[in-house]
Amino acid sequence: METIALAEVAAVLADPSRATMCLALLDGRAWTVGELAKAAGIALSTASEHVTRLVDAGFVVRVKQGRASYVRIADPRVAELIEHLAQHAVTSGALPRAGGSATRSPRKTVGHRPVTGLKSSLRVKRLGFARTCYDHLAGVLGVAVRDGMLATGLVDTADGLTLTGRGREVLTGLGVPVAAGRRPLLRDCLDWTERRDHLAGALPAALLDRAVEAGWVGRDGHRAVKVHPSAVEPFAALGVDLAALGGPCRAAGH
Repeated sequence: METIALAEVAAVLADPSRATMCLALLDGRAWTVGELAKAAGIALSTASEHVTRLVDAGFVVRVKQGRASYVRIADPRVAELIEHLAQHAVTSGALPRAGGSATRSPRKTVGHRPVTGLKSSLRVKRLGFARTCYDHLAGVLGVAVRDGMLATGLVDTADGLTLTGRGREVLTGLGVPVAAGRRPLLRDCLDWTERRDHLAGALPAALLDRAVEAGWVGRDGHRAVKVHPSAVEPFAALGVDLAALGGPCRAAGH
């Protein structure tokens, strides 16, 4: 039965269009079926059928907002599964091609596609520097936040990842809510570009929400995150020197 269940899960993502939709939804936002159809390059009716398959498999849920209907990842565990599979596809060199089969390529990838020009190359740098991993920060910046919080004693690993008293004070001072719930407060998440861990969980999700709300960072297209000059001070409180990180989204605003 476990073998059958695993095969059924794999079959859901075996279709390139459904895989593309899931990758798009990893930005943590709710998308319309029309937006997903455009992202996957398919007809609206076909996209609707794929969404129904994803809903039935528990990968996504439909959300009603007034007269509008949206689709989003069902929960963080699904996002983690998709992210890890995408990471495996990148590190193994298996890239989708027409017909749904895979090929190996040594070229860099943009959102798991080959780089084909300057625009794509710039997007690779932006995604590599700072991006969302479902609902938390990833890339160079995400890894730097983990390193910085550990170095400044905001987070401790002696008994697993835990937020220290000092960490709670600093985050509260930054306006980041620290609330216990069913979801783990902190956990490690392997970054597919940095090959090192960044922080995931309820607290990093709250940090990203606060950073967007306060204007420290902004969404710069699909999953990419742009860091604004106003982020220098709050991120320094987390042990992150943005100027030293460099990258396409410099703290100076270039």
